[in-house]
Amino acid sequence: MITRRVLLQWAAAAAAYSARGSQAARAENAPGVTDTEIKIGQTIPYSGPASAYGVIGRTEAAYFKMINDQGGINGRKINFISLDDAYSPPKTVEQVRRLVEQEHVAFLGNTLGTAPNAAIRQYLNDNKVPQLFVLSGAPMFSDPERFPWTIPAIPSYVTEARIYAKHILATRPDAKIAVLYQNDDFGKGYLKGLRDVLGPDRADMVVKAASYEISEPTVDSQVVSLQGSGANVLIIAATPKFAAQAIRKSYDLGWSATRYLSNVSSSVATVLKPAGLERSNGLITAAYIIDVTDPRWKDTPDMLAWKAFTDKYLSAIEFVDGNGAAGFGYAATLVQVLKQCGNDLSRENIMRQAANLKDFHARLLWPGITVNTSPTNFSPIRQLQLTIFNGTNWEPSGAVLSD
Repeated sequence: MITRRVLLQWAAAAAAYSARGSQAARAENAPGVTDTEIKIGQTIPYSGPASAYGVIGRTEAAYFKMINDQGGINGRKINFISLDDAYSPPKTVEQVRRLVEQEHVAFLGNTLGTAPNAAIRQYLNDNKVPQLFVLSGAPMFSDPERFPWTIPAIPSYVTEARIYAKHILATRPDAKIAVLYQNDDFGKGYLKGLRDVLGPDRADMVVKAASYEISEPTVDSQVVSLQGSGANVLIIAATPKFAAQAIRKSYDLGWSATRYLSNVSSSVATVLKPAGLERSNGLITAAYIIDVTDPRWKDTPDMLAWKAFTDKYLSAIEFVDGNGAAGFGYAATLVQVLKQCGNDLSRENIMRQAANLKDFHARLLWPGITVNTSPTNFSPIRQLQLTIFNGTNWEPSGAVLSD
């Protein structure tokens, strides 16, 4: 005789079997995901002209190791495959195809560089592979209508340049502006932001702009040319190697211009020290990450967490590196997305959650700045803090600004 109790047991067993089957099907339909693993891919320059950014990849690898040591995310460990692309778009394409077609990663996280990411964007969107939190502020990566599988991590270079332009107009309305910029969408974003604010009536405030290619050994000749324009303001829209050269050369020329520095090159350890701290004195940048060399932050929860993390998983070298500190926050943001995904780690849901971050405080962000995304707004960080280098660290100037 089949009792009601037996029927209930059968129903429970059937439900459990169905749930297991659903999870198995879900895993089969989610590339890079198993019951025990989430596979994340990345390209970053561990060599080449932008190798100073390699510390970001090393920091993220260490962060994911920490997460795995703590049990992973919902029982799954992170398998992080970070490959060197030497900041070369053809190499990026080669490595990304390997990650997608051979390694079968679930998604790409924090691939670095404007030109490298531009080279893979169409491929990833055509294949519906999330290109999460691109490390470029070029506005081309915030285009959810045309490229719904690509979202950036950092503030727009256009926004940053607009803030500089407004500051210049407020403090030096008679300024003659010179611009050193990388000859791609990274550097050109700064020119656009300046022109947006200056408008046609004040366009002649930009007296000279000089570009450089990443294949060039130095930018010394460009800096000499810019000084010769008679400019009293210099905007350095350059990656670390070339930014350090521009800081050093402009100082050695005896050029007393007010100098604005792209925040992607504001690391004290990897840019300002190589350029010379005395030569860097007075630089202005628009920050979104705190200066980890500034003692004002040493007892804050974020800095205590950063110190404990680098003590255990990295070293004192990474502890003072602003790029490493940035990687700490980038990795935390990727982890937050995966936590929000729950057990649905389909590429569709990963992308959906990346576009649904609300007031998320990534570690080491400037106080008052949070990460926010929506299906129609792929600009996660929209605020910046003007800071001035005092010869030792970056000091805040005024309040947090929005474009």
